[in-house]
Amino acid sequence: QQAGDYAEESFHGILSRDPVMLEAIKIIRNVAETEATVLIRGESGTGKELVAQALHRESSRRDKPFLAINCAALTPSLLESELFGHVKGAFTGAVRNHAGLFQRADGGTLFLDEVAELPLELQAKLLRVLQEQSFIPVGGDAALKVDVRIIAATHRSLREEAKIGRFREDLMYRLRVVPVFLPPLRERRQDIKLLLWHNIRRHNALGRRHVEQITPEAMRRLLDYAWPGNVRELKNVVEYAFAVGRGSELTMDDLPPEFRETVGAPAANVHRLQSGDEAERIREALAAANGHLETAAKLTGMSRATFWRKRKKHGL
Repeated sequence: QQAGDYAEESFHGILSRDPVMLEAIKIIRNVAETEATVLIRGESGTGKELVAQALHRESSRRDKPFLAINCAALTPSLLESELFGHVKGAFTGAVRNHAGLFQRADGGTLFLDEVAELPLELQAKLLRVLQEQSFIPVGGDAALKVDVRIIAATHRSLREEAKIGRFREDLMYRLRVVPVFLPPLRERRQDIKLLLWHNIRRHNALGRRHVEQITPEAMRRLLDYAWPGNVRELKNVVEYAFAVGRGSELTMDDLPPEFRETVGAPAANVHRLQSGDEAERIREALAAANGHLETAAKLTGMSRATFWRKRKKHGL
């Protein structure tokens, strides 16, 4: 399997030849120039933050800050103080005024990843910022005016979350003015080869190892794999191959253990993301990484925050 040249769409680091993905890129290009609030929907590792950065860079706010926060990674009180800031003495340990992300992103863009995890009381505060362009810091009594464009992302359906009372419906409508859906990698079959070679070329440029080809067996296994961690996992797999392998040919031995154990079933019917399998995957990853979270998250292709949250969910 030679490294070929592809007619590919590269948009601020988002690489694709997949029709659904190209449609998403077209929407992103068009909506970037407006002030519309965008909701990016996609599984972990599909590149939601890349899309948010592209929206910022293509907008008139490009010279102002782009700040991001993962709503699942912090406790509610930390999240509130991180988003809205706090005044001195607002709580034990608040020894000085702290400017939150809204204040620091003034004039720019704020990316709220995993927005479905936002606690209900903070959803009310976020709604206020969207409606009135102002907010009150924790422990403060005066409202601060801000001009911030919100881009949100989630792997859940906000409609479903609203139906079961976990997400405010009025906020959902405010956030999903323009919904953008990023398909998982297992549904972008023709992009797998494209992304593999793109990442191989990046590592080749570093000069430690130069991969010219992929053996047919390794390529077949890579194409048949379900990629539960999506593009992020693919990047990690290439990094792994360059770390453990030598020589100009990428072989089966250069692939992580999960590629050698399972005979690649067609990805369409592999849904390793189901809850039972997910707990098992997390357990295996933790064991393989000797409990080291960062490494275990890499093995599953999840971000550290997502891994941490799912680990808690399954009580592992």
